[in-house]
Order: sequence, then C-alpha cells, then structure tokens
Amino acid sequence: MKLLLFTQALDTNDPVLSVYHRWVIEFAKHFEFITVVCLKVGKYNLPGNVKVLSLGKEEGIGRFGYVMRFYKYIFDQKYDTVFVHMNQEYLLLGGIFWKMMGKRVYMWRNHHGGSFLTDIAVTLCTKIFCTSKFSYTAKYKKTSIMPVGVDTDFFVKLPAIKKIERSILFLSRIAPVKKPHVLIEVLKILKTRQILFVANVYGDSLDKDKIYHENLKKNVREAGLSDSVTFYGGIPNTETVKTYNNHEIFVNLSSSGMYDKTIFEAMACETLTLATNKNLEELVPKSFIAEENDVENIALKLEKLLALSNEEKAEWGRELRRVAVERHSLRELGNKITTEIV
Repeated sequence: MKLLLFTQALDTNDPVLSVYHRWVIEFAKHFEFITVVCLKVGKYNLPGNVKVLSLGKEEGIGRFGYVMRFYKYIFDQKYDTVFVHMNQEYLLLGGIFWKMMGKRVYMWRNHHGGSFLTDIAVTLCTKIFCTSKFSYTAKYKKTSIMPVGVDTDFFVKLPAIKKIERSILFLSRIAPVKKPHVLIEVLKILKTRQILFVANVYGDSLDKDKIYHENLKKNVREAGLSDSVTFYGGIPNTETVKTYNNHEIFVNLSSSGMYDKTIFEAMACETLTLATNKNLEELVPKSFIAEENDVENIALKLEKLLALSNEEKAEWGRELRRVAVERHSLRELGNKITTEIV
C-alpha cells in the first residue's frame, strides 16, 4: 500500500515537531511507499521507501503558494490511502477530491478543542484516530483510540546520567494551554512550606505567547524563586532523553483532552511523572495523578513524590516504564495503525 501522509514538519532539530520523524520511520516498516507532505522541511534521515515534499514554508512561500502546491501534490502523486496528521485544513481542502478519487482518508487529531470545521473534516474521513477519550474527536462513532506512540527503544534510562536531587522538570511549548503558570503557583506553595526543590522549565513560545512567557519569568523573580527555578529554551526531541534522565520528577499539566507524548517519554526514561490527565487513571496509581488546575492538590502530590526515598523512586520509575512500553510504545502504534488502515 502506498500512503500519502500530511504532517506539520519533518525536522530533527525542531523542538516540538521532531518527534514525528520517528513516526515516519516506524510507518515505513508497514507500508510499501510513503509520500510525506509537510508545511516545512528541515533536517531528516528516512528510509528509501519515503519521499518528502514541502509546501514551502522554509522557502518563504505564502498561503496561496501552499494551496497551489497542495493541489499539485494530491493530483500528481501515486498513493492508495491518505493519512492527515493533526491539521484538519488538509481535509477541508482535499476531502471532496479524495472522495471523488475513491481514496480512503484517515485523520489523526487529538485535542480538547474543536469546531464545526472539525465536524466537517470528520465527515470526509474514513476513520479518525486520537489517543485520549477526552479528545474532541473521541465522540464520533468512526473514532479509534490509539497508543500515544513513544519510541521506548530510544527513551530509556541512561545509567551514566545522574539525576539532580529533588529536581522537577517541565518540558513543553510555553503557552497558556500547557499551564506552566499553574506550576509556578504550585512552586510558590512548596516554597512557603519550606520544601526543597530545583525546577527547570524547558520550552519556546510562539510569537503570540511571548508576553505570557516573559510574565512567567517575571512572576518567578517577584516570588523570590529565581534561585530554584530556571528557564531554558526548547530542545529537539532527540535531546530530551538526557533531560528526562537528569530529573527525578516530570510534571505535565495539560488537559485530559490532549494526552501529551512527553508524559510517556518521561515514564519510559523511568522518571516519576505527575500529570493532571484522567486518561492515566486506569494505568498508574493515584499518587501520579493530580486534579487539573488545583494548585493545592498538585502541590500535595508533588511534595509526596519529592519525599520518596531513592529506592522508592527507582522502583516506581521501573513500573512507569513498564506501562509506557506495554501500552503506548511507537511499535504498538505502528502495528495498530497498520491494522486499522489496511
């Protein structure tokens, strides 16, 4: 089967989107040939049965140019099936034509938000994929819940890297939807309780969130947390394995409708993971799940994790890795996608 796959970017140096480079490598094991169409293309190294085409963002081409290339590709390329990753716009632009061409079309969309445009895109799909039962797209009869898809052969515990004692990691795009501001409020509570910790925040912000990002740093300074909280820029997905291994606890505060991959990347590295995500309720003990937006509850859960002995942290780390490998590995995703599409 020949697959036409749309995704935002193929670039191993992209701090947010480089993870999907591994997805393409895994998918290439299951399909005869894959043509990947991206909004922008950077550095990549893919198998011989993968061709990469760009809509031209890295060349400075405008929206009209994107659309013209999009239509050129969908009519010129040879493929049996279409897989649209996250961006419903491609369905809205090409869905009618794919139906007329008799192509099977699948969309991956995992987010708590959606609109009537999402509903229209769904009508143009053969099937929808998401990872969270709280995602906007989970409500459709044609939706299949999928593994998150983390490369658990790459994200592993690295014995040579020593964890920073009593360290907390927040790694994400810096945006209100990811809720780093909630973490800062939690850390203020820990400070008032005289709980020792070191917190590192990794991530870049989009232009629209630059002021929000700067206000976070200002909040930290004004709260007297500068000695305990450090901000770093975003790092490529290939580098995050070291960062997970360097920390004792990873915190993810995104809504249950999102189910960020970073949750399972950290777990695969045997880093304790505290998340406000209800999807985890059937997978891990309650001590690793906090109430969304409840700073007191999050602070309490974080305080208890910091208080665990080194032996307890190591034991729970191994258990969390087992969950990541068995339930949300990239290998599991590749097998299930193949079953669903073929």
